[in-house]
Amino acid sequence: MQGQKRSSKHAKKISFSLAASTLALGLWASVAHSQSDPNEAAAQRGRKQFQQACGFCHAPDATGGRGPDLVRSPLVAHDKKGELIGEVIRNGRPDKGMPPLPSTDEQIADISAFLHARALEALRSSGVPSDYPVEKLLTGDAQAGKYFFEGTGGCKNCHSPTGDLADIARKYSSIELEARMLYPEGKRQSAVITLPSGEQIRGLVVHYDDFVIAVRDDSGWYRSFSRGTVKVELQDPLEAHRKLLDKLTQADVHNLFTYVYSLK
Repeated sequence: MQGQKRSSKHAKKISFSLAASTLALGLWASVAHSQSDPNEAAAQRGRKQFQQACGFCHAPDATGGRGPDLVRSPLVAHDKKGELIGEVIRNGRPDKGMPPLPSTDEQIADISAFLHARALEALRSSGVPSDYPVEKLLTGDAQAGKYFFEGTGGCKNCHSPTGDLADIARKYSSIELEARMLYPEGKRQSAVITLPSGEQIRGLVVHYDDFVIAVRDDSGWYRSFSRGTVKVELQDPLEAHRKLLDKLTQADVHNLFTYVYSLK
């Protein structure tokens, strides 16, 4: 019996992890640049080059090993024709243990095609039907979810069942509602960028990763800077959500969703 309980608990954790990953990938897809299918021949050449030069750190399929996962990399998502990927390949990331890799423009184009192909494969496999049966998600305790909302979760500090969440369950499908609960959208990060000269640039974050910070300033200008040359102070209105996500248990998610779904 104990073995069965542990097996059941493990299966539930796996199920929750897969669901959360699917929701996260779906939202990641919504902010990634739309890109046409890369040239298949170039992608195949790029696969071989990537496996030989990069696979020992990033894994042969680019899903990450000693180095980060590049399939879901923001840098790859924002790259269009290898301009961002090429910069990293040529210059490396010495601070992260990645050496520069001497490459021709053609080799970089092929590797970029391969990485974009892998990203598209991931996007196409992440679909969740909008009519996903809500009964499969309503497995928690609404009252326990309310206690979490008003207490440990700290949700009431920013949200109100009679304010911004009033009738929330009528506005979205079940899967959209859970996705928004776990990975909210709408409030964008802003940043204060201090240049070596001391000048400060303020604006909404357009792109941010380990290498580049780009903002659109108050005048509407797009400004992009190398992370290694400036000081960056991020202001994230969704920081509390991001921190909470790491602490949520499976029971918390089910209970909180069941409570939120009752707000209609």
